[in-house]
Amino acid sequence: MSKWFIKGLHADVNRIASENNISRELAILLANRGIIDKNDIDQFLDPRLDRMHKPELMKDIIISGDILQDCIEHGKRIRIIGDYDVDGISSVYILYKALYRAGADVDYVIPDRIQDGYGINQFLVLEAKAQGIDTIVTVDNGISAFSQTKLAKEMGMRVIITDHHDIPEAIPPADAIVNPKQEDCLYPEKMLCGAGIALKLSIHLLERFGLNALDDDSLEIAALATICDVVDLVGENRIIAARGLEKLNNCQNIGLKALLSASGLTGKKLGVYHVGFIIGPSLNASGRLDSAILGLELLLSSRSDEAMAIAIKLRELNEERQSLTRDGVERVENLIESQLGNQSVIVAFDPHIHESVAGIVAGRVKEKYNRPTIVLTRGKEGIKGSARSIEGYHIFDELNKVSHLLERFGGHPMAAGLSLKDANLEQLRELLNRNSRLTEDDLTPKIYIEMQMDPGKFDWNLLSEIEKLEPFGKGNPKPLFGFKGLKIHKAAILGKNSNVLKLIIGKDHTEKLEGVVFSDPEMWVSGAMDSFGKQEVENALAGQRNSICMDIVYYPSVNDYMGRKSIQFVIDSYRFKK
Repeated sequence: MSKWFIKGLHADVNRIASENNISRELAILLANRGIIDKNDIDQFLDPRLDRMHKPELMKDIIISGDILQDCIEHGKRIRIIGDYDVDGISSVYILYKALYRAGADVDYVIPDRIQDGYGINQFLVLEAKAQGIDTIVTVDNGISAFSQTKLAKEMGMRVIITDHHDIPEAIPPADAIVNPKQEDCLYPEKMLCGAGIALKLSIHLLERFGLNALDDDSLEIAALATICDVVDLVGENRIIAARGLEKLNNCQNIGLKALLSASGLTGKKLGVYHVGFIIGPSLNASGRLDSAILGLELLLSSRSDEAMAIAIKLRELNEERQSLTRDGVERVENLIESQLGNQSVIVAFDPHIHESVAGIVAGRVKEKYNRPTIVLTRGKEGIKGSARSIEGYHIFDELNKVSHLLERFGGHPMAAGLSLKDANLEQLRELLNRNSRLTEDDLTPKIYIEMQMDPGKFDWNLLSEIEKLEPFGKGNPKPLFGFKGLKIHKAAILGKNSNVLKLIIGKDHTEKLEGVVFSDPEMWVSGAMDSFGKQEVENALAGQRNSICMDIVYYPSVNDYMGRKSIQFVIDSYRFKK
């Protein structure tokens, strides 16, 4: 059972509403996000491209531009080395296209997830030298590649590192490092993804040649990566996501248009959901089960028939990935039920889980059990896997405490990757749980509500105001509202797989609003029976008067059915009220 909290409000919302000519409800939503200053509100509600910071504020971006311009003007070869996820693929695309437009002799390499592992490695450095590369540019990786960078420099190559990951103690001896997280970097935005940084470098580089990096599709590709890499959608990330989604809805990229068509999205208004749960996973599937080059080739494709063939292949790979994920989640859940019990830190090993989906499986299990979860499988050289954490448990720090048991590990507070020898598995599980200071309260899911509000107060004007907060995501969550004591006029189980519960709800017997629950309807039926009895549930399912009453957490949405639009309320969580 989750705990519900109303967000603390520490602002004069009446003043905010009056000064900014907005509703009191929107003022509360902004204040709950810490946005109370008039200038900040204006920037948040109007995320214009001209409000982005100058790239030149970023440390080493001018040095990077000098090196790349020298390569272009003197015919020296450049190689981009990327990563195999959406952010990595997008970063390569953005920088490759910019360099190509500027006349560079440039190519790219994306390591294989299983054969090569993450980021630039010694083999890629040696290969680059053997093939006459003058300058290596890493995108979405490289900040931890000290020995690889040192080797490249010793072999006479220049190295530019562009990355957004945390800065290690040993900084690589590169010619330039473009990463806003460096302590001496003055760039105000520290949370750009890899593609956001590649976009900044591209803007700076193309300005040197009288070109505009935002003239083409680079912004929509950066938005794709920004959303899929789950960075905070505030500040410059909000601008990139909002304006990039606008361009994506008028997509001109032949490859993306093919993927939209293959995904059944042509003509639909695209938002964060479509990018994060349909388009992004299809591109990601190439790096998980085939080669990320396939995803990059889709974006670079200039022929519709070729693009459609790749798009169909990516969709097939994503369906395979979904199947592997379902199988992996089932295997871990079986382990938890049969062996792991009530441990506060889940450490599950199954050699049959596909290495490429270990992180997704860990995330799904973590969401269900609200516990830090490490999913391990058989790798090329021993056991390897991924970790996903919850608020209050810094997974990287906890792994650091048991680093003597690990071969390699890396990550941040909420996610990590690791590898270890078989002999250390049981001790790893034991020590992580022994060291854990997680309490029952920590392990109880928490839902944060913007405010209590009668769903009946929502009209099209208020819905339109709330839409000004879009795009929603990390750092700017979709607003959840709460209301107590709603009556149930009617309940119906819908959907091909009977997986949707439709409710007609209201604060009294005269108000009738449409609610929908996308979680297990049978759970609702069972809970209602426990609280009110079988007859009352049967009455509700028959649309007859009944005594069922609920407290709900919900958000408003638009139901567009057969061209008829209506406001419906998606019920995120509920509890029965006797």
